[in-house]
Amino acid sequence: MDPDTEVQLDLAPFIRIYKSGRIERLVGTDVVPASVDPATGVTSKDVTIDPSTGVSARLYLPTTTNKTKLPVLIYIHGGGFVIETAFSPTYHNYLNSLVSQAQILAVSVDYRRVPEHPLPAAYDDVLAAAKWVASHAAGSGGPEPWLSEHGDLNRVFLAGDSAGANIAHNVTLRAGKTDLGSGMRIKGLLLVHPFFWGSKPVGSESTDPEPRRRTEELWGFACPGTTGADDPWINPLAEGGPGLEGLPCERVLVTVAEKDFIRERGRAYYEGLKGSGWGGEAELLESEGMGHVFHLLDPTSEKAVAKMERVVAFLNCA
Repeated sequence: MDPDTEVQLDLAPFIRIYKSGRIERLVGTDVVPASVDPATGVTSKDVTIDPSTGVSARLYLPTTTNKTKLPVLIYIHGGGFVIETAFSPTYHNYLNSLVSQAQILAVSVDYRRVPEHPLPAAYDDVLAAAKWVASHAAGSGGPEPWLSEHGDLNRVFLAGDSAGANIAHNVTLRAGKTDLGSGMRIKGLLLVHPFFWGSKPVGSESTDPEPRRRTEELWGFACPGTTGADDPWINPLAEGGPGLEGLPCERVLVTVAEKDFIRERGRAYYEGLKGSGWGGEAELLESEGMGHVFHLLDPTSEKAVAKMERVVAFLNCA
């Protein structure tokens, strides 16, 4: 058989790897340019954060900026660590809408993806982006004028969906042990349908071995050096892990969806956080009757609009 057509690893609906080494991403490959969004007036532009790794970001600025500094959102896209980018139409449209409604400045990070760059590359990239944002604190003379002129680095939020939420959690935890600079404060963490897992089912999680096997196969593919499904990177509640009490933020919002196969992991994270001794305020939002990242697939639906309102309120907390 032709090694360029013979499948070596099939991780549909995300990716296929062929015996020749060819990589076929099945979805999430479209990109759109930065622009002035005609619907919201939000302006976006692309910047390079680290030329040595190619890590970049798309920045979003609302149209009605004034002398008041804006909260800064560091956003991390989902896609199982293997698909999507910060420049896809899905995330571009979502960030335009969120930035307009919340009146925030957003930094949507385009991190290196698996399999070309296995984990922890994505964690390292987003931490580098957080350090880059911190370099714009007052008096630091950071290179990006939008952040220097409009960003309030005392109100920085990290957020992500699915695998991006996994990254957001892990980077926020690492930030508590990293010197990001005295002028930056991580106020909140937003985890949207977070991709967490574990070897033993929690709550009403399915015990069907096949979906569990495929989930663990994806994780092992993304992180070849993993210790397994109870690696603290994928299971933040794992015994012997760093725990949640060290999260360096004041507020956490976890959102889950009733029909999402990883819903129980988000719930367990929320409960674990409340019982960890962490001193902040935790919130949980569950969208009844909805599936994984439904708000990205149908952003004008009633449940998506309600979810957007809750996220906006979270980002606008005093």
